[in-house]
Amino acid sequence: MPNTILAAVALTQKQVELREFDRPEIQADTGILKVEKTGVCGSDWPYFLNYPASKGPLVLGHETVGYVTGLGVSAAKRWGVKEGDRVALEEYLPCGHCHYCRTGDYRLCDATDTLVGTGIRYGSTPISVQPSLWGGFSQEQYLHPNTVFHKVPSDIPADQATLALPLGNGVEWAVFQGGATLGSVVVIQGPGQQGLACVCAAREAGASCIIVSGLEVDSHRLALAKEMGAHHVINIEREDLLESVADLTAGLMADLVIDCSSGGPDSLIAGLHLARKGGRFLICGRKGKPIPQFDSDFLFKRCLTVKGVRGHSHQAVELGIQLIASGKYPFHKMCTHSFGLNSVREALLTVGREGDQSAMHCSVDPWQ
Repeated sequence: MPNTILAAVALTQKQVELREFDRPEIQADTGILKVEKTGVCGSDWPYFLNYPASKGPLVLGHETVGYVTGLGVSAAKRWGVKEGDRVALEEYLPCGHCHYCRTGDYRLCDATDTLVGTGIRYGSTPISVQPSLWGGFSQEQYLHPNTVFHKVPSDIPADQATLALPLGNGVEWAVFQGGATLGSVVVIQGPGQQGLACVCAAREAGASCIIVSGLEVDSHRLALAKEMGAHHVINIEREDLLESVADLTAGLMADLVIDCSSGGPDSLIAGLHLARKGGRFLICGRKGKPIPQFDSDFLFKRCLTVKGVRGHSHQAVELGIQLIASGKYPFHKMCTHSFGLNSVREALLTVGREGDQSAMHCSVDPWQ
């Protein structure tokens, strides 16, 4: 076994550099993962654009699937895994004892919150924090004592296995947080991998009308949304979104609106108007700027529930993996692009829509 590990390091100005790192020594409570494949998440793009400048160079990638190849004695007992196990990692490294961890919301634990805190997690921790190998765009990855694992069946193709976290998000948002259920009318804004995951989750929950909206450039994604279970799709550059949803719901509008779009705050205003009186609206991503002159009276008049959601629970990811294993949905059609370590920059640009516009879900194969 070589003593060094090759990884792709994100730098400033949209640059990536291949570097070799010393193999971390395995302690009693740590381990090593041989990376099989890692998905490129839409959240990797803003990190690539902005965070290396403030955090320093880092190894991105948190939708990782691989094999446990090194394992400390106490780690084996704590994690419930053994060497050779095929696993998917969550990005979170929760403390395990705070209020959020004890109540099941460990994704909000301060120890692993990198958005509103100084925590650490896979895929967004700089290489200055030892032992540097915190991301999946690498041949091997360090396994922290607080790692959260999911067993992955051997018959799931690697590229589909990297969808475990996105599908976990879909289950968490559409069902656990959004309350989609039998007979629900659900509108999903944005047909990216998260939006498509919400389609599958809403369909599994029994939603009777699932509507997905997108742009002209999303035509191929909207077509796939129909295959994933959407009843209707709307190209908002060709059709009026509000009028179309009103027509499809006999004027009642949606029980649940999920904003998975990557645009600015305009989609938020549209989403609020898509929800019926007493409906629910989920905000599932950063918009980068506030809504100008936001009228809170609109929420009051329509009795709306508005919730910001991020990430997933352990149960949601488990259900996501079960969805992949079921073979009920054409997830292979989502997995459009695979890149090697020497093409990580291209992979990130593609996810940021500065590359191939036909891409849906991209992944990095460190052995390609």
